[in-house]
Order: sequence, then structure tokens, then C-alpha cells
Amino acid sequence: MTVTGHWITDAATQRVCAALTSGNYQALFVGGCVRNALLGVPVSDIDIATDATPVDILRCAQRAQIKAIPTGIEHGTITLVAGGIPHEITTFRSDVETDGRHAKVRFSKSVKEDAARRDFTMNAIYARPDGSVIDPLDGLSDLRSRHLRFIGDANARIREDYLRSLRFFRFTAWYGDSALGINEAGLAAVAQNLDGLNGLSRERVSAELKKLLAAADPAPAVAAMRSSGVLNAVLGGADDRGLAPLVHHEQMWDMQPDPMRRFAVLSDVCAAKGLRLSKSDTKRWSVLRDEVGSLKSALHLGYQHGAALAQDVLILRAVLLETVVDQTQFEETNKGETQVFPIKAKDLKPLAGQELGSKLRSLEARWIASNFTLSREELLS
Repeated sequence: MTVTGHWITDAATQRVCAALTSGNYQALFVGGCVRNALLGVPVSDIDIATDATPVDILRCAQRAQIKAIPTGIEHGTITLVAGGIPHEITTFRSDVETDGRHAKVRFSKSVKEDAARRDFTMNAIYARPDGSVIDPLDGLSDLRSRHLRFIGDANARIREDYLRSLRFFRFTAWYGDSALGINEAGLAAVAQNLDGLNGLSRERVSAELKKLLAAADPAPAVAAMRSSGVLNAVLGGADDRGLAPLVHHEQMWDMQPDPMRRFAVLSDVCAAKGLRLSKSDTKRWSVLRDEVGSLKSALHLGYQHGAALAQDVLILRAVLLETVVDQTQFEETNKGETQVFPIKAKDLKPLAGQELGSKLRSLEARWIASNFTLSREELLS
């Protein structure tokens, strides 16, 4: 078995590997880059495991004149930047002690020991710089069958880092075979460790949920989250009944997966307050939730928010009200996006300040109520 792809043959990446191997250290690609390459999906981040210590890594980088950033040196991680590409280099290690969030590690010389501390078997597949695969824990067979399985004792893996409970559902949604269903042993372990989720930061939880909801169809995994008690633990008040119908509508209209659209059907106001989202995500979520319950037409929504967001609102309405969206409504959002309010501030001289603003809003409301048909002259008369 050999890993292939432009990412692994890139001259800059091979230069980073050579910086380590020329010092008689191992350089093994591991984790997402290997997993994704074997699945034939895009590779984004490049992680390399090595038997070199952080000091050794820094020495190799200096000798090869590669920029080194000590991003997590206390845990054995140095980022080497070559050709503008960041390569996260981490010394083989094992966990000595953990509180469910942070671990004290011991550096190791053993690939198998390093693999044993990882989360899932499909994430513990390694590849040499030439692409040849090293599979110490039989992760390849799980990857081929799309079977997500914790490494060793699932309870132990979760208690090392409780975020793994959420990653279990995220990786199931992204890489699991829906025909196989969710791994029963993993699900049981997750359900037995709900209390540990309370210690996770809201930022980590929010980021993990957002990644989960970006999967093509996260509905089965989210349903399993609900049945195990995880959904209520991390997003109290959330209701996933509309998620599967939403995915169906998205596929029917060839809409790309969108986490905030899915958060809107999943979360009420109380649940969303428990998240830590960016300002732009929070604003978008608020618009979606507010407009789903409004009586604004597709034309009005397109004018106020743009066609894309207006179409999201229409889809959410269809899901929550158990109705359908037709092509005419989508066309109306596009038409609404092109509307231009015909009145300018100069048309209302000598009004100014608050009086001017109030008059503009009043005229715009009349114009919208007319389905954008009133002309400038009719509005000013």
C-alpha cells in the first residue's frame, strides 16, 4: 500500500522530510493527511511524526535553513515552514498523565507506542516520505470498511481527552459507512463519560460541532449524539428532528452543506447561547432564526439579505413548517437581490438627522409593501 498525491511529492515537503532523515531520524506522515490520501479526498494539514526530540528537530531545521516555530514544544511539536507550507512535526510520545483536556507526555522512540496514544485506528496509519505505508494497529482494514473504531480501550481514550467523544461523532459523519451504523462499543463509552464534557471549553465544543455539521449528512451521527445524551450535554435544548429533512432539501436543491444553516434548524436561542461562534456566524445564525418565523416574502428576503441567505431561510421554513419550496420562490430571491431603493437622501431636503432617517425608513417600508412597484415619483408625491 502506497500513499500518493501532489502534497507528498511537493519539493518543500520532501525537503522537510530530508532535513530529518539526513540526521538519521524517522519522518513519518500520520493522521489526516495519510487517511485522506488513502480515501482519495483533499489533504489540508500535513502532520509528521518522528523519533527526533524537539531539540533535534530544531537542530535539523537550522541545518537545512528551514523556518521553525515552537508551536507546542512542551508537547513535542515544532512547525517547520517550507515553501509557504506549514508541516507540524511531533516527536513520538505516550501520555503519562492526563486530566481529560491536557496531557503530560513522555517522548518515545517507538512508532507503535506513538500510535497507541492516538484516538481512532484510521488516524494511526503512517507513511514514509516515499509513500509506503506503516500500519501498526490495523487501521487500514477499518479505513477500507469505513469503520470508525477507538484504539484499544474506548473509555481510556475518551478520558485522555473528552473532546474525543465529539470527534467520535464527527469522524463517523465524515468517514463512517452509514450502512454499518455507529460503532456500538464507542457509543457506549461515550455515554458512560458524559460528565467529562463539562470541563471542555465552549470554544473547543463549538469548533467541533461546526466541523460535524459541515459533513455531507451529519443527521445519523447527530441522532446518535442525542440517544447517547451527548447532544443535550453540549447543546442543551437542541432538537435534531429537523436535521434529516433539512439535509434532504439541501440535496434536492443542490445546496452545499452549511454548518450555520444546520445550527439554525438544530438550536433554539437557549442552545445557541452555549456556543462560542464568530461574530459573523452569530449574526448569520440570528438572521436565519429570526426570518424563519417572519412573514416576509421571498422577494423581500432577497432584497434585505441577498439571494443566498434568503434561500436558506426558505429551506428552513419548508423544513420547520413541513412545506415545500418551489423554483418560483428561489427566482424571487434573485429578483429581490437586484432591487434598488429609488429614493436618495438628497430627494428629501431639507430634512436631516433623525428626521431624515425616519422618513427614509418609512418610504422604504411603503416601497417594500408595494412589492417594490412604487416609483420614485409615487413615493415622493
